[in-house]
Amino acid sequence: MDGPVGKLIDSVGSIFRGSDILPWCDRDIIAGFESEVLEAKNEEQKNESLMRLSWALVHSRQPEDVNRGIGMLEASLDRPSSPEQAREKLYLLAVGRYRTGDYTRSRQLLERCLEIQHDWRQAMTLQRLVEEKTRRDGMIGMAIITGAFGVVGLVAGGIIAAASSSSRRR
Repeated sequence: MDGPVGKLIDSVGSIFRGSDILPWCDRDIIAGFESEVLEAKNEEQKNESLMRLSWALVHSRQPEDVNRGIGMLEASLDRPSSPEQAREKLYLLAVGRYRTGDYTRSRQLLERCLEIQHDWRQAMTLQRLVEEKTRRDGMIGMAIITGAFGVVGLVAGGIIAAASSSSRRR
């Protein structure tokens, strides 16, 4: 398929080919969806195009795109929508928050998704990723703290040993 939708399908297909769990989106796909929004002929087409653009933005490698997608989705949450649309928006927000490293907020959004549909695989998969990332970052943080205290302990021990040996010489 040609055009932004074809590239989007290829990007999403990467999930099933065993590459990155969350697909990445290129700038040309985003530009295609931006054009699609501008060319929408009615409100329904515009809303659908905005959802695709939001999807592309939160899956971008560029932090400014991800933040833009988060802003669009947060603004759209106030508008009435079906439970399925609300679930999709919450999920995309969770992806955006995950991409920005806000794992706590991502987890909260995923819990809201799962309240709407408790067995939704996409949300459960992202929830596992958030938990793994949180656990891994926690372990790294603890290792850094432990290492820092270890270095401080070695330095302090060295100073004490040096002071002790110099006082014995006197």
